[in-house]
Amino acid sequence: MAHFLSEVSALLIDDEICSRAEHRHGGKVLRAVHVGGAASHARVLRREREPVRAKQLFMDLSCFGRSVFFRSMEFALFCTKVNILILILALCSPCKFIQSPMDFGPSNLLETKSSASLDFGRIVFNSPSAVLRPQSPRDISLLLTFLSASSFSKVTVAARGAGHSIYGQAQALDGIVIEMDSIPSDIYIHKKRDDESGFSYADVGGGALWVELLEESLKLGLAPRSWTDYLYLSIGGTLSNGGIKLFYAVLGGLGQFGIITRARILLQDAPPKVRLKSCQCFLLHVINHGFCGDQVKWTRAFYDDFDTFTGDQELLVSMPELVDYVEGFIVPNEQSLLSTSVAFPAHLGFMPEFHHVSSAKVYYCIEFAVHDFQPEGTSAEQVVEKISKQMSHMPSLMYSVEVSYFDFLNRVRMEEMNLRSRGLWELKYNSIFLLKLIPPLLKFRWDANTSVALPDAPTGGDGVEQVVYIVGMLRSANPASSAAWCLDDILRHNRQIAEAASAGRIGGKQYLAHHPSLLHWRDHFGRHWNRFAARKNLFDPLGVLAPGQGIFPRVPASTL
Repeated sequence: MAHFLSEVSALLIDDEICSRAEHRHGGKVLRAVHVGGAASHARVLRREREPVRAKQLFMDLSCFGRSVFFRSMEFALFCTKVNILILILALCSPCKFIQSPMDFGPSNLLETKSSASLDFGRIVFNSPSAVLRPQSPRDISLLLTFLSASSFSKVTVAARGAGHSIYGQAQALDGIVIEMDSIPSDIYIHKKRDDESGFSYADVGGGALWVELLEESLKLGLAPRSWTDYLYLSIGGTLSNGGIKLFYAVLGGLGQFGIITRARILLQDAPPKVRLKSCQCFLLHVINHGFCGDQVKWTRAFYDDFDTFTGDQELLVSMPELVDYVEGFIVPNEQSLLSTSVAFPAHLGFMPEFHHVSSAKVYYCIEFAVHDFQPEGTSAEQVVEKISKQMSHMPSLMYSVEVSYFDFLNRVRMEEMNLRSRGLWELKYNSIFLLKLIPPLLKFRWDANTSVALPDAPTGGDGVEQVVYIVGMLRSANPASSAAWCLDDILRHNRQIAEAASAGRIGGKQYLAHHPSLLHWRDHFGRHWNRFAARKNLFDPLGVLAPGQGIFPRVPASTL
């Protein structure tokens, strides 16, 4: 079997074994481990490894070796060589494997296997046969190289970061789950000198969390150029859901082509102040994280007309030089208003009337932020006032507050802690309320070479595709108060919404997609399906990676 990935740079086990793709893209440089070929084994033997944890791996791999030996007598010589190789690798490997209860007792295993078969959705529970806790990217490379060159036709591998998948995407039934958070999350930050060319950047492990990067970079007055709403996600997992070919394939590749073990994130100077403006109410005190000098102007504005609401969103998103953050959401009832107001540290005088004599009333809210990082002679307050005059929100229903830069970026964590205190965070994928997020984004800012599937967008006068919207309907079912059929009913309803949104003129695409068949996946990627499938055939032809997505089957090595 040929060695894959001839077009990328160095390898992670030895300089010629697995691949590490490095390339700058949107402020990020990735190193991705992929499944290598049969020619990869010889050089592993030259590495001297610690014998401390060797027996743990040997017990797992020797079982595999015995099954290979007895699989076919006509390959006896080949199998003998494989068994010898397995023995040597096992004795030299620094990997840690958790095995079956018969081998190690049930205490540690049950706890670990429970977490490996659990995700944020709490809908799908697929238990792996083993869990790998790598101490370095080399451990992952060793595992993938071994599986790619063996005849273990049913073993699959899934990488698990912070466990925020929702439908078993990071699970591997009877396979191996790699817990990425076991890799030391060392963060190296390079701050560019005034007399130096290039950029400031941070090198981070794929299992590191965004909040860890934020805390470390702010110590040097730096910050990443873009963010997720929720900071307690792994960096590698986020980049996966959002030669050079492997680099682009891994971005938004759903874990199908490689495992991100390290990433380089470009940094910029953190704003001395951040100004946030909003049209809704949040009732929570600000938590001091020691970054009070960096402020954001946070602003919220309310609407009672959907077209006006989306029109102002598109106005704001067209001002990237002025506005640093834009998001919008629907406010259908009192509960949703309260739930989305936890992190906003100001009382809003908005008293909406949701129920009329003839029909229910729905409101909308836009929030945007302006960092106090303005040219000399201009304040964030002046920028917010300038923007406000162009907006068409309900009269007198715009509210602003200043918060620290850290607290603004960490606002969803405040909402999480509020839900945890009420026992409502770890519910099944909330009949309590239905939060509908509708943030806009500019499609032309996405690189078309990545694997992420985006919907088509209307084109402007210059022929460039303009705004697409992310619509998030965050629902959950409380098992303590919901009937047994409630979850199934919600999932069926979600499927109907997804199919309606993806059909016809809407042409929507699912984020964190889950599809019931290969035909649905083909529709999801549309005209880019052939490229996606070709990348899979190039980088993971055996179908070892990310079985929880349910896109590609595991392929025996003997068929290649």
